[in-house]
Amino acid sequence: QVQLVESGGGLVQAGGSLRLSCAASGRTFSNYAMGWFRQAPGKEREFVAAISWNGGSTPYADSVKGRFTISRDNAKNTVYLQMNSLKPEDTAVYSCAAHRRPWRSGASLLPLYEYDYWGQGTQVTVSA
Repeated sequence: QVQLVESGGGLVQAGGSLRLSCAASGRTFSNYAMGWFRQAPGKEREFVAAISWNGGSTPYADSVKGRFTISRDNAKNTVYLQMNSLKPEDTAVYSCAAHRRPWRSGASLLPLYEYDYWGQGTQVTVSA
């Protein structure tokens, strides 16, 4: 059973920064891509960023491109999301997720259905 535990959320003013962490356990972390998703009140969960097993592929949602950076440390079984220049519209519950298949070239990283394990989420609130 895979466990994902997020941390690092909180309240920040617009323009500020936060760094989210997601600690994974239960299977060989380095074999799998990881993703970050978010869900704002009244909205569907949406893709934010993903990272391949070695960091060679890191797609981002257009809304966060240039402001957010995803990274991973396979030695620590942890994936990170550095969020800079935060905006009120970034307010949401952020969740990390583990891809359902071991990494292979050309794997699809954006759709929610490609991820089979999810963390409990961490709240990020950006005030104007």
